[in-house]
Amino acid sequence: MRRIAAALAVVLALITFGPAVGARAGRVAATDAGFSTSYQRIPGAGGIEIGAVVLTPTGPGAGPFPLVVMPSSWGVPNVEYVGQGAKLARAGFQVITYSSRGFWDTGGRIDIAGPPTVADVSKVIDWADRHTPADTRKVAAVGISYGAGTVLLASAQDPRIKVVGAMSGWADLIASLNPNDTVALQSVAGLLALGNVTGRPGPEMASLQAKFLSGNFDGAIAEAKQLAPVRSARTVVDQINANTPAVFLANAFEDSIFPPTQYTDFFTRLTGPKRLLLAHGDHATPEATGAIGLPNETWDELAAWLHHHLTGADNGADEEAPVQLKSQRGVWRGYSTWAAVGEPRTAYLTGPTGLSRTGAFRTTPATGWSSGIGTGVPTLADSGVALVSGALQGLLSIPTGVATPLVDRSFAGVWSGPVHRSGVVVNGAPQLHLTVKPSGRVTSLFAYLYDVDAVGLGSLISHKPFTLRGATPGRAVPVDVRLEATSWEVPAGHRLVLVVDTVDPRYLGRSAIGETVTFSSPAGDPSSITVPVTE
Repeated sequence: MRRIAAALAVVLALITFGPAVGARAGRVAATDAGFSTSYQRIPGAGGIEIGAVVLTPTGPGAGPFPLVVMPSSWGVPNVEYVGQGAKLARAGFQVITYSSRGFWDTGGRIDIAGPPTVADVSKVIDWADRHTPADTRKVAAVGISYGAGTVLLASAQDPRIKVVGAMSGWADLIASLNPNDTVALQSVAGLLALGNVTGRPGPEMASLQAKFLSGNFDGAIAEAKQLAPVRSARTVVDQINANTPAVFLANAFEDSIFPPTQYTDFFTRLTGPKRLLLAHGDHATPEATGAIGLPNETWDELAAWLHHHLTGADNGADEEAPVQLKSQRGVWRGYSTWAAVGEPRTAYLTGPTGLSRTGAFRTTPATGWSSGIGTGVPTLADSGVALVSGALQGLLSIPTGVATPLVDRSFAGVWSGPVHRSGVVVNGAPQLHLTVKPSGRVTSLFAYLYDVDAVGLGSLISHKPFTLRGATPGRAVPVDVRLEATSWEVPAGHRLVLVVDTVDPRYLGRSAIGETVTFSSPAGDPSSITVPVTE
């Protein structure tokens, strides 16, 4: 497999750079347009070999050059970033992009961003110090997805890393793949399948997928919770802050693998120089084209960030507001902090009434009502298909939709807000507070917030799953669900509609057919939804 992978890396490099590229490992290819390219075998942690593409500037003199290290995404070989790497090399950066441990032409086994994978980043920096004209006092670690999670963790361990660029990554692995105790089924299954096709699972991955495939989901979740802390940057945020790298984070609002709120929480805890860009799309779609060298606003912002914080360039990269949100209509808005992105407005939920069995949003508490639904039966409301629905939203402005009048109220609670006479922007993470009484011990709930037009056609703004485990059947309990962050322009004449049901095909739901859930709003604890907005 190693020979096949190495050959693929050379072929892709040839496609990207032209016939001047394609030397054997250890030998530098002919130069072209201000940089040279070579394929190298770099010693990694524990004695493995890392398959890497090395791009060295040739135009601006002999160096030393600031170093940019880029570990690949899950299942993607080291040529993932060569297009962007070429741009950086032409701009005077020493670039090394490599296949992550256990994938393609890099040795070892997939350890799900375990300590050896993180240590490989430092090993690549060590090698660059000895074998390239890199200035290892000026190091950036940049990655997408799996590479993003890896470089965040590496920045806690290696103080030489002065800049981090982490796009479509995670800071909290469990919150990403098992949000509110609800397995992201489609995403997890896709990651396992891709890992087996493109890499060599290590013992951790093999154990998890054995439990997953045998139907021992609770066992898999328990094991994942044990593995996750050391693989989540949120647990080492104090070390990252102590090392003070300039951290650039970017993500998509509809990311179906690493959703944005776990990133916003992490961003808030960072104390050094930091930047957060959020735009619509699914996993890696906002920055994917930039990785291969095409024009891309996320990579343009990151490149300016690298220039400023590694070379001291006075390019204004630190003058823009640290938080940048792009609405579904393509409008960027800047904010000084995450807390400042929207003003929270609370609406209280009334009991569903009338032939439509639809509740309302009210400005004052509405208590004393209850309304029950059956569980385990899907409705027309769902979050779409992982990696597809969000991409359609981000790339083609095609939202995940629903005809709200056709949502079966026997199996979903529905509440409708007032018509907005003027436009409003939902900016941030909506928060739902609801009292529920399940008839079973385990129940999954799925909350959806829609932008709905005059005829009832809705576009999904945000959603979130929640699984209530170990409940006492027949006992009411309060539930708080923070939906995913968004920046969504609601036009004049539209309204917000909340739907809560018990089945979503994207997730491993636990609601059983034949059971019930009763929603209520007891005195002293009214049910509500809080939506952060800006005019």
